[in-house]
Amino acid sequence: MIPSYKNIARVFLVFLVAFGLFFAFGGVSVFAETCIGCHAKPKYEKKDAVRLAKCLQCHGDAGHPLKDQHGKVLSRTAPAKGSIDIKKHPRLIKSKKLSVADYQKMIRIPRGEFLMGSDDRLRDEKPALISYIDGFYIDRYEVTNKDYKEFIDAIGVTDMEGLPNHWDSGAGKDQYPPEKANHPVVFVSWHDASDYCRWRGKRLPRETEWEKAARGTDGRVYPWGNKWDLEKSNNPLKGIEDTLPVGSFEKGKSPYGLYDMSGNVWEWVDDEYQPHAGSEYVSPEFGSKYKMLKGGSWWDCMFYGCGISAPTYNRSFFDANTRNDSFGIRCAAD
Repeated sequence: MIPSYKNIARVFLVFLVAFGLFFAFGGVSVFAETCIGCHAKPKYEKKDAVRLAKCLQCHGDAGHPLKDQHGKVLSRTAPAKGSIDIKKHPRLIKSKKLSVADYQKMIRIPRGEFLMGSDDRLRDEKPALISYIDGFYIDRYEVTNKDYKEFIDAIGVTDMEGLPNHWDSGAGKDQYPPEKANHPVVFVSWHDASDYCRWRGKRLPRETEWEKAARGTDGRVYPWGNKWDLEKSNNPLKGIEDTLPVGSFEKGKSPYGLYDMSGNVWEWVDDEYQPHAGSEYVSPEFGSKYKMLKGGSWWDCMFYGCGISAPTYNRSFFDANTRNDSFGIRCAAD
């Protein structure tokens, strides 16, 4: 028997009333509390600790595979080959002297106060605090494959040890994919990043320096402001699933004019993973065993779930030897 239009209308009306009563008597609250539990009040349970331990073994093997220029699938995290051996390449420890041209490729961040951290989200980002730092310089762009090739050539690497995993290692070559000359270099460990910056006569930025350069002094959430905008960064929601040339998002610049401070690649900073000053949160991961990265990338690993790694105050931590297809470099200087 086919139901009449009147019966359908009655059922639909009952559904609307029931739905309205559900929201009026706490339905919204239930959903809101569920969301807030993940986004603002994260608590580690036993199952989360087990999952986290598994993630930290490489923090990146699971998920979308990276393919090289020939279509070959690469592991998201490169095999542990160790960093470039300074004993084999003694020129590595000889830092260049920065020239006027070098400084022109950097942005000067003035000394002064800025708002660091946030009280609105993850516990390791709390508390929001006023921090004072001295002035410094920081690269306008992320370090590219072309930049890193100059470093490799200068220190005389011939054995492919320590080279990015996506570079062509055939026939003794140490060449990046030609079409990615202006893409940020990836598959670099913290040691690789630190050595590169030191060779350039620079250093890795400190977390405080990186965050001020990204968000300015008005406490903004993203480099471009407080409102999320899908089109202002190479973020996971865009679905590109790879790096883009540095400086691709003119409207996504930070207040000081830095590009890609959100998305494209995570950037190693000098700091160990430690709590913010005044924090009451105690994490078993705090300490000297992990180095930090800032800025988010084209990739959000499963650890973030449905979260977004784009905010300027977001913090990530990994073993210093980790090489990943979403980890890169930006250098600073005094």
